[in-house]
Amino acid sequence: MTDTALATAPAANTTPEVREIGIIMNGVSGRMGYRQHLVRSILAIRDQGGIELSDGSKVTVKPLLVGRSEAKLAEIAAKHGIDDYTTDLDAALADPRWEIYADFLVTKARATALRKAIAAGKTIYTEKPTAETVDEAVELAKLAKAAGVKTGVVHDKLYLPGLQKLKRLIDSGFFGRILSVRGEFGYWVFEGDWQPAQRPSWNYRAEDGGGIIVDMFPHWNYVMENLFGDVKSVYAQAATHIPTRWDEKGEPYTATAEDAAYGIFELDGGVVAQINSSWTVRVNRDELVEFHVDGTHGSAVVGLFGAKIQHRNATPKPVWNPDLADDHDYDADWAGVPTNDVFQNGFRQQWEEFLESYVLGTDYEFDLLSGARGVLLAEAGLQSDREGRKVELPTLSLD
Repeated sequence: MTDTALATAPAANTTPEVREIGIIMNGVSGRMGYRQHLVRSILAIRDQGGIELSDGSKVTVKPLLVGRSEAKLAEIAAKHGIDDYTTDLDAALADPRWEIYADFLVTKARATALRKAIAAGKTIYTEKPTAETVDEAVELAKLAKAAGVKTGVVHDKLYLPGLQKLKRLIDSGFFGRILSVRGEFGYWVFEGDWQPAQRPSWNYRAEDGGGIIVDMFPHWNYVMENLFGDVKSVYAQAATHIPTRWDEKGEPYTATAEDAAYGIFELDGGVVAQINSSWTVRVNRDELVEFHVDGTHGSAVVGLFGAKIQHRNATPKPVWNPDLADDHDYDADWAGVPTNDVFQNGFRQQWEEFLESYVLGTDYEFDLLSGARGVLLAEAGLQSDREGRKVELPTLSLD
């Protein structure tokens, strides 16, 4: 054999080319924009070298930070090795290097910015609520459809490990027919006088877009419609339990938005959901949010991470007798649900799914119309509280 025959042919380069996607990130100096979307999602994707898509291609991300304070943006950029930041949103939207517009602004500022991004033809990924009114939320969805703009709205609660375990239980038929859902969410937010508040003061001013109904009902809408059934009606009782709070400067102010809401929701298929949302409750449960789901064949209690179940074959037979102490350990009748999976940060997981949908051109169900349904539920909840009655929800469409 000749030397030529013995020589090994050079291996072909099978490393996929990495496509870099520029993302305008507006509002990254805020708590959620910075911590969840920038640090734990986009920078985590960048720092691992991107993500591989189902078709074998690979993409990575490059953020452009946008905000009102150049000093804050410069500080964040320097801390995380980010090259690009600006206070000029219009210039960013006009630059073709940036393909996606991501919005983490306060609610009152969001619709205006989304209109600009749609007009510029940018793909949209936004926090919720998408607008202050359902009419405006639907209008934004229609504008995006007319412009051929792909949109995505954050549905982070669906990606929580506990709720993913719950989804597995539902899909397996564990519950039989689901009868009811009881949700408890909230914690004590300090008033701000003797201890600093954990939430910004605008959350408690209706004129600034605050209130727990506007904040949480959009979440509950997508949780209910994606796990249990579409919401058909709502009865809500709101309360401003603490009328005076102290702002970031230590100055007292009048709370004009509700800090607690107690809702009853009728769902498709006859499921009844009761969800309490409160910033004036001291926690006596395993996690800050818990859902108790009862079905004909079994029940489950799930939180952010944990999940426990009780099958009908393991259900005790309580007898109510107020004259005798009941020494039965009811907690011991529940079994833990094994993790059986590796769960990553939910915000990052949804970002990765949205990026894949964007690159591959597939349909994305959590779009601006889905976001508008969340605004609709919040608006109906406020109407229910105002009028003291159950409010039926219409079906939204882009026609």
